[in-house]
This record gives sequence, C-alpha cells and structure tokens, in this order.
Amino acid sequence: MLCLLCVVLLATQSIACASPRFGDLSLPDFGYISPYDWENLSSENGRYTYWQDNAQVSRTGIDVSEHQGSIDWAAVADDGIDFVIIRIGNRGYTEGQISVDEQFEANLAGARSHGILVGVYFFSQAIDEEEALAEADFVLEQLDGIALDYPVVYDFEPVSDAAGRANTLSSTQRTQNAQVFCERIEAGGYTPMLYGNKRDIGRYDLAALEGYDVWYAEYGVPSPKGRFDFTIWQYANNGTVAGISKPVDMNIHFIA
Repeated sequence: MLCLLCVVLLATQSIACASPRFGDLSLPDFGYISPYDWENLSSENGRYTYWQDNAQVSRTGIDVSEHQGSIDWAAVADDGIDFVIIRIGNRGYTEGQISVDEQFEANLAGARSHGILVGVYFFSQAIDEEEALAEADFVLEQLDGIALDYPVVYDFEPVSDAAGRANTLSSTQRTQNAQVFCERIEAGGYTPMLYGNKRDIGRYDLAALEGYDVWYAEYGVPSPKGRFDFTIWQYANNGTVAGISKPVDMNIHFIA
C-alpha cells in the first residue's frame, strides 16, 4: 500500500503530465519536450540564429510601433533584418478607445518596398468578447485585404498602471477574448497568433486555444525557458538596428 506522501506525489505528476503541451503552467510540467535543441542556438553581436544540419533555419526579426518614430527601411534591410511585426493599433488601457498606430502605413509600405516580410500585432485591452471582436474587426478594416507574410498577433498584457481597465481579468475571460479575436481574424483570411511572456501565456487556457502559434517574450537568458510550444522568440527589448534611432525589440523565428 502506498504511503500518503507517495500518493500525493504521483497524483501531482499525473496532473502535470496529463497535458504536457497545454497544461496549467503553475504546475511542474514534467512531460513537456521542446521541439528545439537549444545546443543549436547561437548568438553573435546580440542576435540569435538557429542551426540544423549545418544550415541556418531561422530568421531575424524586429517589431515596431510609432514609438520607434520614422524608420529608414533600406538601412534596416541592409542590416540583416528578415521580418517585422508592425503594430497596427491599440486599445487604450484606461478609457478603452481604439486607435490606429500613427506609423502603421509608413512602416508597412517601407518594409515591403525593401523585401522585409511583414506581420502585424494589435495591443488589446478588451474586457469582454464584444470588445475583442471589435478589435479584430478594426484590424481587418485597416488591413482591407492586404496580404501578409506573417500572422496577425493578439497582444494582451496587463499594464503597470493600477488604473488599467483589463488588469484584473480572469483567466477564463482572457481566454475567451483571445479565442474570439483569433477566430474572427481567421475568418477574415489571416493567420492569428498569440503574444506574451510566460506569465501572460500561463493565464490562458491553452487547450482552448490549441492550433494558434505563440510569439514568446523572454529577455536576458541564453535560451528560452517557456514550457510550451512557440515559433517566435522575442529575446531583447533594447536591440540596435541600423535605420532605427531608438531601441527596438529583437526576435528570432524558428523555421526548422
């Protein structure tokens, strides 16, 4: 007969392994196996690349918004940037007004004219499904059928300001908001994606969001520690890129 402690330990391990890919990230995730071998990750001059069979199987990317100001996209392309995720708009975190990013059109045109692959993201502060759907419709209206190379990303994060209107959303509501946004974007002909750090992603019920890729943010580590699948890693928020006068987020897309 098993001792009580053994029963508790076995039960804990069973719960954690029941859903190794999409489990509750607050539990020890004994069963998760990353699709990547981090021994194949290399860094040079602050930029990461991923290698497989002596071939590079990654792309170098950035994400930008109006906060980077006017960008010289020819210089960006010459500096080895393969793709960019451009902020298309955001919802205000206090009053909830939706706005288009002031540099969206210029960034989209500039990146595409210099052969840089493009995706977009929307910074959400939706408090319910109705607002999340309105955000998705706003994105689709702004895109107006423009073809993208990369996904339309749902970026929901709590803000440091205590007045943040969406800071206290439950995990259930966060998940429902993300789900309806992604479904509407997919119905509009685009590929949706989720963005967040370990804490943000851990607040979703990923089982309900299965099938949507993740863009994962974690800085200051030699390799990412997220115990879930992702295809893009945002590894720095203070990168330096030619043609951009302000610090910029750096990303690697694993295309193995």
